[in-house]
Amino acid sequence: MSGPDNTSESTLIAVVAMDDSVTDQAALLAGRLELPLQPVSQAQCYALVIEVSEDGIRLQPCGKKAPGPTYVDFISGAVAHRRQYGGGKGQMIAKAIGMKGGIKPSVLDATAGLGKDAFVLASLGCEMTLLERSPIVHALLQDGLERAAQVEEVSDIVQRMTLVQANSIEWMLQQAERGERYPVVYLDPMFPHNDKSALVKKEMRAFRPVVGDDLDADQLLDAALSIAENRVVVKRPRKAPFLAERKPSLQFEGKSSRYDVYPLKKLEA
Repeated sequence: MSGPDNTSESTLIAVVAMDDSVTDQAALLAGRLELPLQPVSQAQCYALVIEVSEDGIRLQPCGKKAPGPTYVDFISGAVAHRRQYGGGKGQMIAKAIGMKGGIKPSVLDATAGLGKDAFVLASLGCEMTLLERSPIVHALLQDGLERAAQVEEVSDIVQRMTLVQANSIEWMLQQAERGERYPVVYLDPMFPHNDKSALVKKEMRAFRPVVGDDLDADQLLDAALSIAENRVVVKRPRKAPFLAERKPSLQFEGKSSRYDVYPLKKLEA
């Protein structure tokens, strides 16, 4: 996520230790995030709580009709199914970043979110650098990576994923000034949705109070182009306008989303 930091997070969110065995871990996390540490009995006083348990860290909206928790899982569920049966290099995202033959470019994912796309690309052999601005989403990602690193089946994949907490636009511009380049820069900014679309999704309902919409998303494209060596790839809802109103040279379109590609130089194996 690259959206603006939420300056009122402490009034909305608390950290909760789900049992005594993780009290110290929860206290450290609360201190790092500058959020209150509360007992489970006080959880309903907040819009969101970060639940800390022996199973990991979860972001849980509160209220009678609240959806289930949001967390990072690289081991099981939909991510595991996509890794095993998603189509490998035949997937649109693989084609969009230029994977073919022996080409497995290093990719800067400047809007990491829950890391699903980055994990897919890492599973196909790409070295991934993930940028995440939100401290809370970063904590979820870090927790997911640490848990996955302990599982033999996926440990080699997450070793190809390097997580950085940073404002993506500022970080990319600073790296570009130093002469750093990445073969591919991947962008998937949050899109302002209405209540009838993505807000019904559990992850979106949990994330928006934390990160908001990516209102500076258009600035991401120029920053990405400043640091990309070969191409910038932008994931968008299928009918969404072009990022920064800039038409891409190449597109890969699916049923609900598309990939806009801005090529700069041919990728070499």
